[in-house]
Amino acid sequence: MHPIAILGAGIAGLTAAAELQRRGLPVTVYEAGKSVGGMMASFKDPAGFTYDFGAHFVNNRLAAALGAADICRPVKHYGEAVHLGGASYGYPFGLMRSPRFVRGAVASRFRHPELRTAEDWFRDHYGDALAEAVAIPIAEAWSGTPASELSPAVGEKMSNGALKTLYLKAAARLTGRAVCIGYSHERSENAGIYHVYPEGGIARLLEPTLDKVRHLVKLESPVEKILVEDGRARGLRVHGETIEASAVISTAPVHVLPKLVEGSDALDHLARFRYRPMIFVNLHFEGRHHLPDTMLWVPDRSMPFFRLTETPISMPWLAPEGKTLITADIGCEIGDEHWSMSDETLAALCLDGICEIYPHLRRKHLGAGGIMRTPVSYPVYRLDYEEERQRFARSTGIDGLWSIGRNGEFAHILMEDVHCRTLRRMDEVCDYLCPPSATDRAVAELQEMGRRMAGERRGNTEAA
Repeated sequence: MHPIAILGAGIAGLTAAAELQRRGLPVTVYEAGKSVGGMMASFKDPAGFTYDFGAHFVNNRLAAALGAADICRPVKHYGEAVHLGGASYGYPFGLMRSPRFVRGAVASRFRHPELRTAEDWFRDHYGDALAEAVAIPIAEAWSGTPASELSPAVGEKMSNGALKTLYLKAAARLTGRAVCIGYSHERSENAGIYHVYPEGGIARLLEPTLDKVRHLVKLESPVEKILVEDGRARGLRVHGETIEASAVISTAPVHVLPKLVEGSDALDHLARFRYRPMIFVNLHFEGRHHLPDTMLWVPDRSMPFFRLTETPISMPWLAPEGKTLITADIGCEIGDEHWSMSDETLAALCLDGICEIYPHLRRKHLGAGGIMRTPVSYPVYRLDYEEERQRFARSTGIDGLWSIGRNGEFAHILMEDVHCRTLRRMDEVCDYLCPPSATDRAVAELQEMGRRMAGERRGNTEAA
């Protein structure tokens, strides 16, 4: 059997490689860069501040599954707030201090509209007032698309109910740990699932997995083409050399896949799928706890950013004693005004915005800690390709070709979901290469039925 080719050595690619190797299948991982990890990168600047390339949420269950529990610290607190009309409200329940938000939420319970767009979803779940003041502006800022042109599937990432959220928040207070609320959809969250962070930065989370598959990874090996013949992935072209493969697993952004595939036009429709580019501006300040909570949503459209994060509130070791770090998230387009700004201008723009909310922070400002740009931060669920997105979520349409990971699945999923879904996809790869017998299928169906029934019992117990 020819090796299975994996494109990309981030969490999805390395998880896939380790799982296939565990099952005794030959694997080669092709990584275009000089190091592994993808977007799981941390930086420590000369001033002693540590920050990630984007936000990463790790829980103790994922750390254990990756073999990294021993290098992770528990996070004692994590919370979110919304800045609105000159005041801050805890998210989600603090917003209910506003009578107009409560009236709108109650009124929405008596309507049963057809949910055709994300705007419909927000109005139905939050009421008109909260949707218009908070949910819609934030969704449009991070997607760059009117909520009326987004799929209602955008709301799936906010699916926790009020009762479960209350239960998890109470558990966080009782345990003194940052219990996870809404960060895993593949596996149930409970009082025992809490945020952790790897000592030394997010990149360390992959070290145990990399130790298992390091010999399978080829760095600085960008894949030039995925070769398809008769509707089936047959191999790759790397550095001009044709390499046969029994299957191909890609972690590349989906709009890149059509450019990689040679021998089929089955994925050409993916070229119009959009990702939202983002800029992360890191600013240093004296003191700590300048924001009302770890993350502050800012739905004010006049601001350059839509979110501020003070990570040392949750993880104080990421900043020197007596200092803090605030990251401003700016949604943009490649080549637009913000994308083209100098780092100095972006830092000044964000400082002005922060000081408009908290004027006293100008005298506490210590300088900028780094500006990071990424062209593929969030997948944008536009209505005009929603059916194609759902079809792609089931299959690439090319035999022997899988697309995994946050960018490869074009999905709003965080790290534990990436890990779980990658493992599930590897079941499909194994079945493709080694089709199960009728007996094996029957046993697997019974096991899956048992897992579903057990999950339903757990869900009923939690609800009770």
